[in-house]
Amino acid sequence: MADPKGFLNHGREVAKSRPVDVRLKDWNEVYVPGSLLPIISKQASRCMDCGIPFCHNGCPLGNLIPEWNDFAYREDWSAASERLHATNNFPEFTGRLCPAPCESACVLGINQPAVTIKNVEVSIIDKAWDSGDVEPQAPERLSGKTVAVIGSGPAGLAAAQQLTRAGHTVAVYERADRIGGLLRYGIPEFKMEKRHINRRIEQMRAEGTRFRTGIEIGRDLRATDLKKRYDAIVIAAGATTARDLPVPGRELKGIHQAMEYLPLANKVQEGDYVAPPITAEGKHVIVIGGGDTGADCVGTAHRQGAASVTQLEIMPQPGEDRAPHQPWPTFPMLYKVTSAHEEGGERVYSVSTTHFEGDEDGNVQWLHLTEVEFIEGKLTPKPGTERKIPAQLVTLAMGFTGTDRENGLVDQFGLDLDERGNIARDADFQTNVPGVFVAGDAGRGQSLIVWAIAEGRSAARGCDRFLTGASELPAPIRPTDRSLMV
Repeated sequence: MADPKGFLNHGREVAKSRPVDVRLKDWNEVYVPGSLLPIISKQASRCMDCGIPFCHNGCPLGNLIPEWNDFAYREDWSAASERLHATNNFPEFTGRLCPAPCESACVLGINQPAVTIKNVEVSIIDKAWDSGDVEPQAPERLSGKTVAVIGSGPAGLAAAQQLTRAGHTVAVYERADRIGGLLRYGIPEFKMEKRHINRRIEQMRAEGTRFRTGIEIGRDLRATDLKKRYDAIVIAAGATTARDLPVPGRELKGIHQAMEYLPLANKVQEGDYVAPPITAEGKHVIVIGGGDTGADCVGTAHRQGAASVTQLEIMPQPGEDRAPHQPWPTFPMLYKVTSAHEEGGERVYSVSTTHFEGDEDGNVQWLHLTEVEFIEGKLTPKPGTERKIPAQLVTLAMGFTGTDRENGLVDQFGLDLDERGNIARDADFQTNVPGVFVAGDAGRGQSLIVWAIAEGRSAARGCDRFLTGASELPAPIRPTDRSLMV
């Protein structure tokens, strides 16, 4: 145990954010660089090394949290990094982007603020990179087997790295022009600077993983031809079919899916554009959807100089404390103020869009909405609450409904789908087609980055077993009660 009295002697402290007026002038990460290291040892000491560490169960990766908390408390950064990487290929991603179900499951959180697990995690990995503890781990021998990984998001990268280290020759196919999937073109720079992806890619290249960008399987290369080239395939193409809003006026110019809007801002940071083709500059911006993607749109619009930003959510505003039906250690739905919300704008709950109104040139100008309430378990419009608000740019951030069916990948492979429209798979993550595996959102549906990495690792183990008859890769973490997850 790090410090038996740590949780009694120290309160919870988190990373400090840069002032709003400063960070809105750039696209760098919102946190003050180096602000964690002076406090992280004391924060790690708050971990009680519980007899039953529920943080393990709260984390789909099964991270060994009490162990690396102890090493962080003792400032043994090399040992902390080794334990962190034992279950997580990319802790610098999760430490910045995960909503931390582990902290919701922290035993200390029953009656005190939980341990700052995310902050400890990101401190360990940043220190590891700075000190040179993160090195390529090339396999000692090659198996002679080849694997294609479709998609370079967190699930695809995790699967590729595990399979490469197992000795297989792995090629990652990505339809975009750069590797990273939604990490690259969905997550804004102010949440995670892309240098973190770039150095992982260089590590993977040094280990032997090959990358093929600008190739969409199903369109540029038929799935059946890919299967002939490789001994096994892992599909990690994500759930990229966005949920739409079929209301009158949807066809007006200025209404875009979030994933049409956000990648363009990232491409500016990559140097592809001087200014994005879709910008919020000087416009009244409406973001429909109250989740993390919606918050990303809010923060992006602020940095582009929007005249106003309003985020709409059809559900009621969550409470600041756990609801009775969401007891510890489940992941509760709480009112969350992200860095983007700290920067301004308005959030409106319990409203539904009825239609859009445009000008004579077909540009959206107004969004009409009505308040809604639950009546007999169904969201119902409240009479007399109709109104309109100015809207010159609208982004739809209402989630995703499944993997892309239009590019032919699913049909060309002949894959079965489950009742939710995801690619069906067995306990080894293998589809109905022998040698074809699926990991991440493509098989699970829209989910968290920790689930993507966990599934990538598990699919890699199943694939390795298929190729060799046995697997030396770590056994996948299989929580006994998935109701404790999100």
